Amino acid sequence: MYVSISESIVIGAGQAGLSTSFHLRRLGIDHLVLDGNDAPGGAWQHRWDALTMHDVHGVAELPGDAAPARDGRRANLAVPATFAAYERDNDLPVIRPVHVDRVVDEDGILVVHAGDRSWRTRTLVNATGTWTQPFMPHVPGMETFIGEQLHTVDYPGPEHFLGKRVLVVGGGASAVQFLGALAPITQTLWVTRREPVWRSDDFTPEAGAAAVALVEQRVAQGLPPQSVVGVTGLMLRPQEAEAARLGAYDDRRPMFQRIEPDGVRWADGTFEQVDVILWATGFRPAIAHLAPLHLRSQAGGIQLDRQGRGTTAVKDPRIQLVGYGPSASTIGANRAGRTAAKGAQTALRALVTSG
Repeated sequence: MYVSISESIVIGAGQAGLSTSFHLRRLGIDHLVLDGNDAPGGAWQHRWDALTMHDVHGVAELPGDAAPARDGRRANLAVPATFAAYERDNDLPVIRPVHVDRVVDEDGILVVHAGDRSWRTRTLVNATGTWTQPFMPHVPGMETFIGEQLHTVDYPGPEHFLGKRVLVVGGGASAVQFLGALAPITQTLWVTRREPVWRSDDFTPEAGAAAVALVEQRVAQGLPPQSVVGVTGLMLRPQEAEAARLGAYDDRRPMFQRIEPDGVRWADGTFEQVDVILWATGFRPAIAHLAPLHLRSQAGGIQLDRQGRGTTAVKDPRIQLVGYGPSASTIGANRAGRTAAKGAQTALRALVTSG
């Protein structure tokens, strides 16, 4: 038995979901927010304990609120506390935990299924981000490795790796941060598929806009998005100075050919013993539950409107995506929340007109 039909449902209560809910409420749109976590905080509550607010790139303020201070507090406590207060102070209609399985179209109504529960809605905003979809490339022999293989989502903090030889795989900001934390206390090796791109200039607003534009071009063509951070280039922070002094970033190796029980085999046939492989290889959008709606283009991604700068799915204007592609940052997610709320409003008006 179904409950009444909402005007909109938001899936996810991270930065993008909360921003969207705030703007939906301001527009007077009846909605619910379904969150898969047991508590407020989005993906931030699952970050490692050693990550402080000093270490993160910065968390943008939610609409009408102040950003959390960049201090020594644990990020997995500070940001969730901020989100929890925001939900409470703005009386946002969050229901949790709700693990959405699929979204289907039944006679023009979108039905959100989560186990034995279902909700019906006229429009949908997907704000599920990427944290639940860690990506690890398949490498021959990886199932034979007797050491530890960890992804960014599993990172337990630097102390766990004391006395272990750690191979860090990945060419993004997370890999740089892990090397910065680990190289001063244990042996590290760094592997990337491509030569890392370093920034020597300041990361200006203009440079940020140019990076976002590259991601927008991809989603405008219906291609799977790249992360915004992935196209900005790498810079060392003061926290990584000691690792740089020790040469952690100098001896970068190309990808190994295979994994063996106690190490990796390079393309030239030589062997390297390692105790841990730390995969800092990124994430993919968590959008599998949208598959029944057939939103993907032939190119493999979900095409968005306004040449990739909008949030509306071209194949179905009832669907908005935030935290996807160019809005996959806290600043971008904030802006996308407002755009998505207006997109839902436009879709609702169109449904009334067509009805």
